[in-house]
Amino acid sequence: MNKEMQRNRVMSDFINATNKLIRKDGIENISLRKVANLAGYNSATLYNYFENLDHLIFFGAMKYLNKYTRSLSNYLKESENSMDRFLKVWEHFCNYAYSEPQIYNAIFFPNLNKEISHYMNKYYEFFPEELKDNNIIIQKMLITSNLDDRSMILLENCLSEGYLEAKDTPILNDIILIIFEGMFNRILNDKITYKDAMENTMNYFKLTIKNFLVKDYDFYF
Repeated sequence: MNKEMQRNRVMSDFINATNKLIRKDGIENISLRKVANLAGYNSATLYNYFENLDHLIFFGAMKYLNKYTRSLSNYLKESENSMDRFLKVWEHFCNYAYSEPQIYNAIFFPNLNKEISHYMNKYYEFFPEELKDNNIIIQKMLITSNLDDRSMILLENCLSEGYLEAKDTPILNDIILIIFEGMFNRILNDKITYKDAMENTMNYFKLTIKNFLVKDYDFYF
């Protein structure tokens, strides 16, 4: 076994062990010692492959994102246009993020040294099968570095179909992210119920988008 294969095997062992512990004990109870013991390595070995505990938890939590990505294409099947897709992608994402806020916080708001895209690309190198069964736009969105860029990829399609003006697209995107992050923090800190968070988020998205539309659009909700 060459060095690259050895490195990938050890990292995969740590990632799979972290994922198992997240499922068993909860993300807030993960420790380097627990992961190393389950993976079958010395704790010090971990630092040869990961920056810190957040780095390891990021990879372990990414497997939870697979539930979202696997179901996304099916969720979008009845979308009639790019604006439907934009809203449905956000709706589906919020559904999962608000249901498991600790997991999604570890993935999208980690304490890491590099851009998230670096870590996501590395993760999908280990587990390329988790990108399958998604169309090109969704695959591009999934490996993009942050929520800002992911959302903008979808809005660019809304722009090309004439729903928005180019000058307004970055502003709309920023407001959408502010709404999500504010609601997500409320969920994360137990200040709102899942039901109210979902309802408020989608209603705020709707009210915001209405102010930017330059073409008729019938909201599906």
